[in-house]
Amino acid sequence: MKLAFNIAIRFLKVSKLQTLTIILGIAVGVSVQIFIGSLIGGLQKDLVNTTIGNASQITIKNVDTGYIQNDNSLIEQIYTFSDNIKIVSETVDGAGSAIKNTKSLPALLRGFNFQNAEQIYEFSERVISGELPTNLNEVAVGSGVLEELGINLYDTFELNVPLIGSTTLTVVGVFSFNVSQVDSSWIISNLLTAQQVLNLGNELTSIEMQLKDVFLAEEDSVLVESMFVDAVNYEITNWIELNGELLSGLQGQSTSSLMIQVFVMISVVLGISSVLAISVMQKSKQIGILKAMGIKDKDASFVFLFQGFLLGLLGAILGVLLGLGLSYAFSTFALDNNREPIINLFIDYGFITISAIIATLASTFASLIPARKSSKLSVIEVIRNA
Repeated sequence: MKLAFNIAIRFLKVSKLQTLTIILGIAVGVSVQIFIGSLIGGLQKDLVNTTIGNASQITIKNVDTGYIQNDNSLIEQIYTFSDNIKIVSETVDGAGSAIKNTKSLPALLRGFNFQNAEQIYEFSERVISGELPTNLNEVAVGSGVLEELGINLYDTFELNVPLIGSTTLTVVGVFSFNVSQVDSSWIISNLLTAQQVLNLGNELTSIEMQLKDVFLAEEDSVLVESMFVDAVNYEITNWIELNGELLSGLQGQSTSSLMIQVFVMISVVLGISSVLAISVMQKSKQIGILKAMGIKDKDASFVFLFQGFLLGLLGAILGVLLGLGLSYAFSTFALDNNREPIINLFIDYGFITISAIIATLASTFASLIPARKSSKLSVIEVIRNA
């Protein structure tokens, strides 16, 4: 075995140009795999973050009464149903009219437990002026609401809720989600303020969740639903059933990325196999001499298996470096008008490692054909063709 390894290295050193060409071919294949995988991964991550990254991914509502009793034990119980649940947040929603002097506009009051909701909505990053409300009857309003009502920070306005009445609220913060519908209608407060304005006592209108792996939303919805004895009164929705087209698009991207990577690897394998097969013919005289000196057929085969392995290993290492370099160059030079990367590439080191291992194994597998051919090469045949 050691002899076969040493001969393999010697063969590679003798044909330096050929060796370098094969290594570069493998490296290009691996680098394309890594770059495309990082590009598609980053695109998917951006799409998910843009559409559902700052929104509830599983929502519980009571379709019978419209309200859920605010019970801490219920929140704690939800966490026990799946390790994939990242955060559970209590929410109170109610529609009304924001009024200031003669100006009025439809508004949605949303009350949150900010300690939990921050991990879903990232309010601290959305606040552009002032701060999040902490005291009773303090609110933060969307930038559109502020503009439409013609008010300033720390001004007051009336929020009129049908069948309940009006409450005077103080603006202590302004936020922007860069979504017109949200910025022009949302008014956020703590839970107590929303419950009092909407006359709900200690009740909630929904429970919102975010997940560690967003693509397991359907499975987790079923698990959460199983905790309610009277599940018919509860509606558990998830982002997948509400965004079917988005999921289809993400799955299509993953499939196309996989197909490209598979065909790239197939071309690499065929290239290595054909080059090494030619190498067998080129080295047939040396192999014949080695067999005449007593080297076994098995060791002759291992010469080319070791060659395939070494070529794959070196090509994979160089390919990883090229792929990371290409990814870095893309994120550095492919910028939008704000000088931000067009797509934030997602560097998954697990995927990179797997790509390198597959390339090495594929290269070794590609050498099976020339290895088998070399084992069948006889000394008599070499002498005859000499």
